[in-house]
Parts: sequence; structure tokens; C-alpha cells
Amino acid sequence: MEDEELVALVHDGITEALDFLIQKYRHFVRAKSRSYFLIGADKEDIVQEGMIGLYKAIRDYRGDKLTSFKAFAELCITRQIITAIKTATRQKHIPLNSYVSLDKPIYDEESDRTLMDVITNNQITDPEQLMIHREEFSSIEGKMGELLSDLERKVLNLYLDGQSYQEISEELNRHVKSIDNALQRVKRKLERYLEIREITL
Repeated sequence: MEDEELVALVHDGITEALDFLIQKYRHFVRAKSRSYFLIGADKEDIVQEGMIGLYKAIRDYRGDKLTSFKAFAELCITRQIITAIKTATRQKHIPLNSYVSLDKPIYDEESDRTLMDVITNNQITDPEQLMIHREEFSSIEGKMGELLSDLERKVLNLYLDGQSYQEISEELNRHVKSIDNALQRVKRKLERYLEIREITL
């Protein structure tokens, strides 16, 4: 059966269909969760948030939507994880967000090189193994907090939240060109620091 048919069965009260969908998407949720990191939290906490997102997707999906269930589920899972991380971050009053998507291009949107590519060396190819080295990742975030100006930190936070240059410029009451310049400086500083770090490891 198609996922959309299974969701319809769940809405009709068939619990077996719900169990099947949750089991089917469990590995997908785990894979999505690996792209995020939160200081002080166990990776299973992020997986659980992803599972909540999956449940919401099953609950809220309607067959008349133009998108497939899988695409809708991915959106709900990602949104739930990011919302949970933002909430935890606000509670800790950390100036720079404590999460970074490891799959996000670090130079520009067209780049294939991600943060995961840069901070992993030849010996570490398993993203799960990388997560074990939380202190290393934490030190990168801490260093970026030192290297970036107040404006650059704000721009980076909003950019990682998925806002466009125009939205960031309106929120910070700055010209779009100023936002672009700040983001370019952030990318150069991040690239320079990570390359120096690669050499010294």
C-alpha cells in the first residue's frame, strides 16, 4: 500500500497502520536527526523530537495535498527538531545558536561542500562517530562566537533559521547589501578557521 493510503487508514482508527508507518520511517527520522547537534543533549533526544514530528505528519496529512506524504513528513520532522533546539537554546540564553546543520553548504547555496565535509578528516567517515566528539564541535561553536561580531552572529542565526537576505535586512533594520557583506565575512571566517583547524589536527 502507498503511504497516503496507510495514513488514511490511521485516520480511520486502524492502529496497525500507524505502527507500520512509525516503524517504516524510524530510520529516516534517525538519519535526519544526525544532521543536528545540541550541546548538553543526548542524540536520542533529537531522535525523539523527530519521531514527534513524524507523528504530527501522520496526524495532519490530508490526501488532497499536492505533496507526497514523505515530503510532508520530512518537513514536519525537520521543523519539530529545529523548534525543539531553538526552545532549548533560548532557555540557556546562548548568544550563538547551539545547533548547526551539518549538511548545510558553508560557502554558498550552490556549493557541495558542507560543514560535515570540512570538519571530518580521513579517519572519520561515519557521522555517528563524529557526534561522539562533542567537545570538538563545541569548541568550533565557541571559537565562532569569539570571531564573529554582534551583527555577524545575528545574521548567521537568522540565516541558519532559513530567512532570506530581505527578511534578515528587515528584521535587523539594515540594508540588504550590509547583510550580504556580513554573511560573506562569516563564511570567510568559518572557512579560514576550519582550514587552519584541519592543518593543526
